[in-house]
Amino acid sequence: MTKKDIIEIVSQTAKLKKNHTKAIVECVFEVFIDILAREGRIEVRNFGVFKVKRTPARVGRNPVTKESADVPARNIIQFKAGKFMKDRVSNQ
Repeated sequence: MTKKDIIEIVSQTAKLKKNHTKAIVECVFEVFIDILAREGRIEVRNFGVFKVKRTPARVGRNPVTKESADVPARNIIQFKAGKFMKDRVSNQ
């Protein structure tokens, strides 16, 4: 599923024009990114929790050449599904 598919479904469900729906969907995604960058956590009830986690620097290894390489510390996004989502997905 792509962002275009999401816009199409929301547009049909909410009976809105696609260009209005596109603006709304893109705005929601932008807000999510901004909040994660500033606060590091978003909780959406009945959906789940997005959280920024810092991974430490480590020494990695190229699986082909077996050479070691330094992997710098970085931030990753974790998602933990909420109970409602888990129940809906597991019953499909």
